[in-house]
Amino acid sequence: MAVHDDCKLRFLELKAKRTYRFIVFKIEEKQKQVVVEKLGEPTQSYEDFTASLPADECRYAVYDFDFVTAENCQKSRIFFIAWSPDTSRVRSKMIYASSKDRFKRELDGIQVELQATDPTEMGLDVIRSRAS
Repeated sequence: MAVHDDCKLRFLELKAKRTYRFIVFKIEEKQKQVVVEKLGEPTQSYEDFTASLPADECRYAVYDFDFVTAENCQKSRIFFIAWSPDTSRVRSKMIYASSKDRFKRELDGIQVELQATDPTEMGLDVIRSRAS
C-alpha cells in the first residue's frame, strides 16, 4: 500500500506548525494508496473530529490533543486512531488492519495509538486517560 506524499506533508504541518487539529486518511483501494480525506482547522473540537469519521467505513486519523496536566502544565499529544467500525466491510477492515503499521511508520512523531470499533472506544474520556 503506497502512501501519498500529501499525507506526510500534512502530518508534518500538524506536528511542527500545528496548522491542523486533525487529519482523516482514507485508503483508495483502486489506486492502492493512502490519501488525505479531511483536514480539521485548529479551532475545531474533538466532536467535530469524531463527526468527520464515517459510521460504517474504516479510516486512519491523527488528532492533536491539547490538555493540562495535574501540575497545571499545558501539553499536547499526537494520537493515531485506527477507526474500524463493526459495520464496515470485512475486506475493508482487513486492508486497513494489514496496512496500519506500515502507514504509521511513515508518520514520525505519533505518541499514542488507539484502535476503535465504535465511538465509545475513542471518547474524550478515553483520549484524556491515554494522554497522561
